[in-house]
Amino acid sequence: MLMRHVALSLALSSALLLTLPATAAEPTTDAAPADSTPDNSPLVPAETDGRSGAGGDASEQSSLPLEDIQALAQVFERIKQAYVDDVDDKTLLRNAMRGMLEGLDPHSNYLDEDAFRTLHEMTEGAFGGIGIEVGQEDNQLMVISPIDDTPASKAGLQPRDLIIEIDGKSTDGMSLEEAVDLMRGDPGSKIDLTLLREGADAPIEVSLERANIQSASVNSRMLSPGYGYLRISQFQENTAQEASDAIASLKKQAGDNGLSGVVLDLRNNPGGLLDGAVNVADLFLDHGLVVYTRGRLKDSDMQFEANAETALPDTPMVVLINGGSASAAEIVAGALQDHHRAVVLGTESFGKGSVQSVMPLDDNTGIKLTTALYYTPGGRSIQAEGIEPDVTVQRGRLELEKSGFEIREANLRGHLQNARGEQEDDKAALPDSPIAADDYQLGEALNLLRGINVFQQPGMRQHDNASPDDRASGNTLTDSGNGASKNDTAPSDDAPDDTNP
Repeated sequence: MLMRHVALSLALSSALLLTLPATAAEPTTDAAPADSTPDNSPLVPAETDGRSGAGGDASEQSSLPLEDIQALAQVFERIKQAYVDDVDDKTLLRNAMRGMLEGLDPHSNYLDEDAFRTLHEMTEGAFGGIGIEVGQEDNQLMVISPIDDTPASKAGLQPRDLIIEIDGKSTDGMSLEEAVDLMRGDPGSKIDLTLLREGADAPIEVSLERANIQSASVNSRMLSPGYGYLRISQFQENTAQEASDAIASLKKQAGDNGLSGVVLDLRNNPGGLLDGAVNVADLFLDHGLVVYTRGRLKDSDMQFEANAETALPDTPMVVLINGGSASAAEIVAGALQDHHRAVVLGTESFGKGSVQSVMPLDDNTGIKLTTALYYTPGGRSIQAEGIEPDVTVQRGRLELEKSGFEIREANLRGHLQNARGEQEDDKAALPDSPIAADDYQLGEALNLLRGINVFQQPGMRQHDNASPDDRASGNTLTDSGNGASKNDTAPSDDAPDDTNP
């Protein structure tokens, strides 16, 4: 028995020596392709600071605690001998790898054949299931965000919902990989979830029908004449191109006057590919840093700069975020906020600021390992902090007050006419607020854009229907912005220099 323990210890030591240093010390761009992880995978390495790529001396890496290896071998042997069911060696070793990774952080895990295939399907935007991004917090299975136009979003699942049962099976102690595997399935098949939601008096039972998820990451529409809406639900391979096409369509719909403002909606966006986020941010920036990463490996230290060409160089922007905005969505919001390119409105984001690299072990399996943290252009780490909005607007519902009949000057008998004459027929009725009533945060974003445009107008507004005689006489105000008419005298020499800003 002793010889068996020693042999098993040596075998496990050899396996660990062969796998761990190799993946840690020799990462390549092929081993961590940017298009193979739904979180944030490094792209092209930037200039390094000369640190050891392995994070220490080779002798430090090759030394393994013999006592702990022996303890691992004993656990292995006792499971083989005493566990109620027979378990093969391959299953135990894969579970050991899975446990090592899941014990590090919520985003590192072992990818078996199914998980490895699923990962590729997600980045390509097509997979079978209910359309939900999940994570673990305090060992509880939590909804990060439902994907737009999927069974999960249609059933009303919300960010930070806790999934306590899947088809009657408790998720307590369940690994993230096992939970995802249970929720995936053939289109048309049924699945029942039990949720805990903050503020709810009792668990919520939800029944869903799985679907073939073909998730377009971008959609757009006009909110109001001149004001466009761009929604990005997740960052995939073609998201930046889709966003560019959507912006071109919005410009065309806006006509000759162009776009007066754009709302970029990143609410409930769980993230996605790092290069997708960088390229989307680049659409709105003409210079400067977009994001940079820092990790132990020299290849993990990277930075990404914006190109000079932009899709919307001067158009005012508002970015919408909430607690479901995570990872790559936070990169975009943070970059636009730090560069003062957009006003960020909503509630605090999720706070996932770590980079995951996918490292294949063979053709069908691999590991997803957290290798770095990312930082906004201003040097903020988002990890466990999130993006604070510039303007906090909670989710809510707007109820419009129905006003009764109001007596105004124009209703009084014998009232004096306006100098321009009565034009009651030309007055449009007060517009309703269907956007704000349906989506209060979006309505506030639109109002903010309108306010920005009013504030940026030069001088004082002049009515289009002012008479030519009034304009010719010099009685109207100029566009100089100093509040003086054409016939006003110039300021004296002792006036302060800032009289005419």
